[in-house]
Amino acid sequence: MNDRPQSLRALSRADDYDPDSMPVARARELIGRFLTPVSAAECVHIRAALERVLSEDLVSPLDVPAHDNSAMDGYAVRFADLEADGEATLRVAGSAFAGAPFKGQEVAAGQCVRIMTGAVIPAGADTIVMQEHVQVRGDLVVIGPGHRRGQNLRRAGEDLKTGQVVLKRGQLMRPAEIGLVASLGIPEVMVFRRLRVAFFSTGDELRSIGSRLEEGQIYDSNRYTIHGMLARTGCEVIDMGVVRDDPQLLEKAFREAAAAADVVITSGGVSVGEADFVKDLLGRLGEVVFWKIAMKPGRPLAYGRIGDAHFFGLPGNPVSVMVTFYQFVRDALFALMGRDPVPALPTFKVPCTTNLKKAPGRTEFQRGILTQDGQGNWSVRVTGEQGSGILRSMSEANCFIILPEAQGNLPAGTLVDVQVMEGVV
Repeated sequence: MNDRPQSLRALSRADDYDPDSMPVARARELIGRFLTPVSAAECVHIRAALERVLSEDLVSPLDVPAHDNSAMDGYAVRFADLEADGEATLRVAGSAFAGAPFKGQEVAAGQCVRIMTGAVIPAGADTIVMQEHVQVRGDLVVIGPGHRRGQNLRRAGEDLKTGQVVLKRGQLMRPAEIGLVASLGIPEVMVFRRLRVAFFSTGDELRSIGSRLEEGQIYDSNRYTIHGMLARTGCEVIDMGVVRDDPQLLEKAFREAAAAADVVITSGGVSVGEADFVKDLLGRLGEVVFWKIAMKPGRPLAYGRIGDAHFFGLPGNPVSVMVTFYQFVRDALFALMGRDPVPALPTFKVPCTTNLKKAPGRTEFQRGILTQDGQGNWSVRVTGEQGSGILRSMSEANCFIILPEAQGNLPAGTLVDVQVMEGVV
């Protein structure tokens, strides 16, 4: 597990924070204080390294390219044989292909070699003339003026030199990185172990999909939403199901989750109500930094620790679950995985084509649809009703429209901040 930092309460109280009205930016800053990346690492084959994070710098064992080679199909020549103001006629002495070098000892005066892209530059040649710039007459080629010494050559070590750092610690291994490592002939890399995340839903009203609903019951969609978001981060996901609103069952679930994982995530049970036992349990089992955020949707958001595990108590409403995950949990997980830097969701300003309803007092994350017209201009519109229980609004959206705390209603045409959702556009 992660090294336990000093008391969360001690750190958070040092700045006289108010847990009942935590601004969004302040909550992010506080969470960031307590995120120590996992330190354990393992050696894996590069095929198994996809979506893993490098635990150490990766150094090139060779020069890339390994030899001087041609960047074009054409003819390898001696620049001294070319004419500055007229035509030069050279005899073709042979050919060079990628993987099949010129078989002669060197290019002599008055000679040239037919060469393909990637082929080793023959000894004696120092310039490549593109095939489009020559006239072929049997075994002779005629080359006009206007060329530069060394043109169309790729030098050995031009991309990477032996001993050069290719990828740094904290780099996420994507398909491009996998291919880059393979191009160096490296079969295995050192990566941080996967971050373990345990999660469960709370509530007597929740039922698993496929079961029959009785009056007052609903299907548990949050677990599937959370599982999908976690799976995209590359975590090791531990689904602990639904836990009833029973203090003993909840305590057992919290203890088991904290013992098995680096991060514990719950949905539901973090607001103040008769059956909301999570707050009391966290007070006994661990430490809590805050319980409420000045945001909409997602006000009842909890963050703290249970033993050595980080804890995120997400709201029960489906939209609130997704919004709070995107705004707080996602970046925290990447930081704990050791990703450096933590990738931010793209944010920029565009005009909103619809009126926006907003009461001052909380940061709002309204669901938006970002589109581009035929002239390449971007605009955004809201998805419709913005209730925290309307999961359809998240399905239709591809961005959040972020409205600051002090902002009120806005007319159509106003420039607004939009945050693009990961993997959508």
